Amino acid sequence: MKSILDSIKDRRTYYQISNEKVLDSAELEALVKDVAKHVPSPFNMQSQRIIVLENEQHDTFWKIVKETLRKIVNDPEKFVSTEKKIDTAFASGSATLLFFDDVDVVEGYAAKMPNYAENFRDWSRQANGMMQYAMWTTLESVGYGANLQHYNPVIDDEVKKTWNIPDSWRLVAQMPIGKPAGDPGDKEFMNIDDKVKIYK
Repeated sequence: MKSILDSIKDRRTYYQISNEKVLDSAELEALVKDVAKHVPSPFNMQSQRIIVLENEQHDTFWKIVKETLRKIVNDPEKFVSTEKKIDTAFASGSATLLFFDDVDVVEGYAAKMPNYAENFRDWSRQANGMMQYAMWTTLESVGYGANLQHYNPVIDDEVKKTWNIPDSWRLVAQMPIGKPAGDPGDKEFMNIDDKVKIYK
């Protein structure tokens, strides 16, 4: 079993992922639910939401992304590279996690504590970031490769209609996952002493 620090160090962005499954559907569901249950949120408001799309549902999602962008780009030649990236780095995986914030929950807390209204909106985004990071790190610790995408808001309406998602759920990010099919590449780090200051 990896230590938390090892898992943090090993988490990388994989743009080469295959649809070979690392966990079966029941195991993936259990892992996602476990992580989602325990990631913190401000005042324990639990505004983060996740939808897991596997198999044909995963394929349908990336078709929606592709066809939505095709209409926006409206130039077949320019769209070639976009389509290739979607097909080989995102749709090529075995599942996609959709991350949402439940705006009704956030605004409910903002109304109860108006002096902190804007803070709740900021805090909810921070909490969703923690959910994304915890999920990403955990999934990679068991053998998945993943990357994080943000095709919202242009896909929001079609996604909500396709999966009957509540209006109050605001799409924040999309995480395609699959078995790594290549190396993540080199990563450069800035001087850590410019990033972290310690006073004693």
